[in-house]
Amino acid sequence: MKESNKKKISLTNQILIATVIGIAAGVFLGPQIAPIKFIGDIFLRLILMGVPLIILSSVTIAVGQISPRDLGKLGFKIFAWFLGGTIVSAIIGIATGYIVKPGLGLPSMDLETTLQPTSQGILETFVNFIPNNIIDSLAKANMIHIIVFSLFLGVAVSSYTEKTGDRSIINGLTKFNGILLIIIKSVMKIAPLGVGALIAVVSGQMGIQVLQLMFKYLGGLLIACALIMIVAIFVTATIVKVNPFKLARKLGNMTLVAATTTSSAITLPTKMDDSVNKLGVSKRISDLVNPLGMAMNSCGQAIFMSMASLMLLQFFGIDASLGNVIKIVAVATLGCMGSLAVPGGGLVVFVSMMPVLGLPPEGIALIAGVDWFRGAITTIPNVDVDALVSLIIANGEGEFNREIFDGKAMSVEVASEAV
Repeated sequence: MKESNKKKISLTNQILIATVIGIAAGVFLGPQIAPIKFIGDIFLRLILMGVPLIILSSVTIAVGQISPRDLGKLGFKIFAWFLGGTIVSAIIGIATGYIVKPGLGLPSMDLETTLQPTSQGILETFVNFIPNNIIDSLAKANMIHIIVFSLFLGVAVSSYTEKTGDRSIINGLTKFNGILLIIIKSVMKIAPLGVGALIAVVSGQMGIQVLQLMFKYLGGLLIACALIMIVAIFVTATIVKVNPFKLARKLGNMTLVAATTTSSAITLPTKMDDSVNKLGVSKRISDLVNPLGMAMNSCGQAIFMSMASLMLLQFFGIDASLGNVIKIVAVATLGCMGSLAVPGGGLVVFVSMMPVLGLPPEGIALIAGVDWFRGAITTIPNVDVDALVSLIIANGEGEFNREIFDGKAMSVEVASEAV
């Protein structure tokens, strides 16, 4: 028998190969390669066409599945920590971007898109986060409006489900979301062509210097993610009164899984198990906080979106005014809630968020080619901070087992397996 099973090249490797080929072709041909830009434009349009509905359904499902009881005092504590961590992460991403300056010192691209900095005041910026017509927001793909509306819709669905016992809305949205994800997965199959074409056009105008931007961007992400992990570990250790270095060691297993899989979803079982059996978090708190954190708390994603936004503002010569910085923090914070279950994760959502900041989607070519490396870096805080929040919440609720943390006792699950 002939061996018919041939090892397929993963989509990540295909995109990486396409990026290398695109850079080489762009450097060799220069501006003459510009006509192939239409391939990248088609890819971007196909990606963007379903994202607003995916975000609407995903955020509504995530919030709607939480019982009103858990949305109460305990839910407020959890969301407060998630929101605080995400905002701090976005600020660290911006601060690191100002220091590293990944988008400066390079020739700018000549794009057809007209870029205009925002002239809105701070209060007006916040007011404009609230939609006045969700249908209009969906039509214009205003992601901030969609996420804000989805949060309110999710709370209403949760209340309705609790009162009536009718889960048909949640079930219907889940099925609808699954269908939309099939579309996105199909579109992502042509990502190598789209990304390759876009990076070729960028390289045709910038030359080999495009690599300098990519390496500075990844270096900045690494520094920012290391900073948020240091802050998160020491804040948690101070609140819970444990040794920060011992706490960091206990995160080692989930950190390794997160970095190698670049997936918060795949790491979830490991994170939940380690939270109970290594950190001493009660199963009740772990079962509530960790899955919710996977859906709505992504500190690494916030760093990625804020730094990538600032890099592109620098690259395209847009003034990073206070209004724009506030908008970046808001977009990064809300964008984390919109990354739910989207293949290609934050990259797809980030493309949809770029117009909010006045950035052309074509700029995604500068970061898409190294997105696997970005994922390996940012998934670590995405995962680890969830576990740290579960430890803080468990401590506050009197459900932290210090003996398990110190290795002097086993959890009920581990003890039963040992019998």
